[in-house]
Amino acid sequence: MFSASIAAQHYSGMFISGFGFAASHYGLPDIGFIAWPDIVAFVQRLRLAFPEQHLLVDIDDGYVDPEVACHVVAHLERIGASGVILEDQKRPRRCGHVDGKQVLPLEEYLDKLDMVLATRRDMVVVARTDATEEPEILRRAAALAETDADVLLVDGVRSVDWIHKVRKVIGDKPLLFNQIAGGKSPRISLPELEELGVDVAIYSTPCLFAAQTAIDEALTELRANDGRLPEVSARSVGVADSMALLERNISRKHGARQPV
Repeated sequence: MFSASIAAQHYSGMFISGFGFAASHYGLPDIGFIAWPDIVAFVQRLRLAFPEQHLLVDIDDGYVDPEVACHVVAHLERIGASGVILEDQKRPRRCGHVDGKQVLPLEEYLDKLDMVLATRRDMVVVARTDATEEPEILRRAAALAETDADVLLVDGVRSVDWIHKVRKVIGDKPLLFNQIAGGKSPRISLPELEELGVDVAIYSTPCLFAAQTAIDEALTELRANDGRLPEVSARSVGVADSMALLERNISRKHGARQPV
């Protein structure tokens, strides 16, 4: 919620990533620890604090079972989430930018996706494949483009050339690109992505990794200075600045505004 409070000052939409949620909520890696009631409760808190932000939610594999996936999608739509990403991984699952990923048989994933699509009303659904071999990536991308999913994501795409290949096989289906620092995908600017035919870009962990760096540096400095806090300056934050940020999230201050 704290990093979301900062992000809301810069962007009109936020991505709730599995990597980020597993790290910040549990202090665990993104390998399948997330319980669906926890992600639903978190999105509910986000919506209350940020009534006008678009919220795209990573629901991993739908928490294994298709019925659970549909239940989660129904919950998220009722509390105002803008969209979900549903992947085709099988357990044990992994972050999309690490090695060791395994995928469900395509038909099994398509059945789960179809159930989710039949459950949603107006919510955006992103179909995601985590296939890693070229023929299978393109086969799945083409199959997902034929579904009623609104957007397609090939996660962990390794090069600009791969974006061209995927774009070619999916036709006019909107394409999403996921970037994570130190991940498998190249660092590409928004104008460059637009030229490549990418329609949506998400950033999974910029706040998380920046916080890890800043917290480590702050504690190293505190220890080096024998426990003396640094002076608050124009480039740092004190209690008043932090309070001002958080007070904006009090729900009664939002009046009658509704989610967009």
